Amino acid sequence: MTTTRVFADADELGRALAAEILADLDGAGGRYLLGCPGGRSLMPTYRAVADALEAAPRDLSRLVIVMMDDYLAGPGRRVGTDLEHSCERFGWEHIARPWTEAVAPLPGVTEVWMPDPADPAAYDDRIAAAGGIDLFLLASGASDGHVAFNPPGSGLADRTRVIDLAETTRRDNLATFPHLGTLDAVPRQGVSVGPATIVRLSRRVRLVATGAAKAASVRRIRAASGWDPDWPATLVHECRDAELWVDEAALS
Repeated sequence: MTTTRVFADADELGRALAAEILADLDGAGGRYLLGCPGGRSLMPTYRAVADALEAAPRDLSRLVIVMMDDYLAGPGRRVGTDLEHSCERFGWEHIARPWTEAVAPLPGVTEVWMPDPADPAAYDDRIAAAGGIDLFLLASGASDGHVAFNPPGSGLADRTRVIDLAETTRRDNLATFPHLGTLDAVPRQGVSVGPATIVRLSRRVRLVATGAAKAASVRRIRAASGWDPDWPATLVHECRDAELWVDEAALS
């Protein structure tokens, strides 16, 4: 069964995960791929990494930020980075740039990878050619257990692909991006890594769930013994070196 680690709150969890990320990066011999979700769940971790880097700067030129997904503005076209809900914008604004600024004048992050909706399968090929993702950070949707944009009913063999977003996923994402105002304003399609991308191409996985709103999802994940297509976050049980990281509120 997947190990569960419990922390007092999201900030304590973020500091612990930041320390693991940087220790893992320091121990890597070459290019280091870090899989990252956008949204709220990992923000305490991203901030904690920036704080740790400011306290102890190191060269980040080997680090590649591998984003999970992005919304589509139309067929084969991601939303533009001028929009707040652009996941590409999120990757630069909340991960790559703060970390780079923290280590200046040492080299910072220069690569943020995104899936291409015009050729989704190429993302898995690119990740595999680079040796896989060293550490994939995951989050679970509160209402339907989605991971990235993978809705209930996804297959464990699904790779990176264009996805029609479930209404439950769109409602969760409206909470993440309240500037959109209404559910109708949330994009209806996205391009996303699949369960197979995560399970097959990751060396280590940490699924983070914090706050009372994630308690039902945490119960569902912990009750499962393996992959349950009705709750995609259960893919954590199929991953190598995988742990579920939660705070006390998420166990309420």
